Amino acid sequence: MACVINETPCLHNIPNGQHGPDNKIITTHTTKFVTWRLHVDLETMSCLKTVTGLLRFTAKRSYSSDAKAEVTALYDFHLENGGKIVNFGGFLLPVQYNDLSIVNSHLFTRKSASLFDVSHMLQTEIRGEGCIPYFESLCTADVGGLKDNAASLTVFTNESGGILDDLIVTKVSEDHLYVVSNAARKEHDKNHLLQALEELKKANPSTDVKIRFYEPLERGLLALQGPKAAEILGNVTDVDLSRLYFMNSTVGNVANIKDCRITRCGYTGEDGFEISVLASEAVTLARELLSNEKVKLAGLGARDSLRLEAGLCLYGNDITIETTPVDAALTWLVSKKRREQRNFPGAEAILKQIGEGSSVKRIGLVSESGPPARQGAAILSEDGRELGKVTSGCPSPTLGYNVAMGYVPTSHSKTGTKVSLKIRDKLYDAVVAKMPFVKSNYYTKPK
Repeated sequence: MACVINETPCLHNIPNGQHGPDNKIITTHTTKFVTWRLHVDLETMSCLKTVTGLLRFTAKRSYSSDAKAEVTALYDFHLENGGKIVNFGGFLLPVQYNDLSIVNSHLFTRKSASLFDVSHMLQTEIRGEGCIPYFESLCTADVGGLKDNAASLTVFTNESGGILDDLIVTKVSEDHLYVVSNAARKEHDKNHLLQALEELKKANPSTDVKIRFYEPLERGLLALQGPKAAEILGNVTDVDLSRLYFMNSTVGNVANIKDCRITRCGYTGEDGFEISVLASEAVTLARELLSNEKVKLAGLGARDSLRLEAGLCLYGNDITIETTPVDAALTWLVSKKRREQRNFPGAEAILKQIGEGSSVKRIGLVSESGPPARQGAAILSEDGRELGKVTSGCPSPTLGYNVAMGYVPTSHSKTGTKVSLKIRDKLYDAVVAKMPFVKSNYYTKPK
């Protein structure tokens, strides 16, 4: 989304009974002609903790259909490859695959490379003269200051400075932008962009700015992540990846598929790429990449724990409409030029916070004993006062202890500050820690 900041509901919060909008897991059976989907209520399942604190589930009873759920072009491919499908924010996506546990998939990504289907995210193209000032009227990035085919993480903000969504915008050229934003905010973002365009047209009827939204069955988006991602992709593309640096994008052939947009970014903290491809070619691309034994399929479970180790925010958990970029320790998303211009939504509130400081701050937390803290767990001071809440948390497969994010008063945000976490009415020691918890491995341009 730094990297792609994604919309995924935190899968490691399952013990709190949160699993998708309808609180259901989906089991799937496929025949030659028909796919049958069975939804299993979490309340009727028994949860068995593994040694790492991640979960496996045993279904006991219960079933209903979900005709509204969307699929990506890789849905049948996931089933063929042992994907365990869940209804996830209105999409049927794999949480993991039969050949690897979530923990092992996570660790494989850190040492080699994994392939993730992120086609549920909203891909948008904005074209026409004036598309840059139009887009800058909604976000905090200096899009005009980017070089061609350079990308930036940014946020949509409201007039109070609250974060409406986080996204990556690529300046393809002066009159062409490519945007990837969160699936859970898809309808919001579409309406937000279209409403702003209508206002632009009223003020300037001659504008030729046009917006094209791509649905998951029109274009796929595959994320190849891990230290061996460049080696794997380099074998099947005509793009010189040694010259494609972090947060840069290009169009080239991959696996003999023309016109793939390759962006060097991701949501894991590792080197990696997001590849936008016609939906009709998505399975072909996935099969070609997986023909290399150094890459395996990975699902939402590993993606969530990887992003948390990398200190990356999840919209709806770690950032919301109630948090500003300053609260979220994302002040760097407000570019120097935009601060000087003071013309982005919420500029007055955000610039005041930058100058005077925010009352709260997003922090990292580590705890070496006890269960992992989940979203909503209370963060307490040493004298027992509640300071704030955990927004995301899980056991770290890489580090071997628990990590979490949350918000506390700025006065208690200093690294090394001792706190307690209240989990199931018991207190456990924790310490405020720097993020990322695991060092990032981005391929950046030498200075």
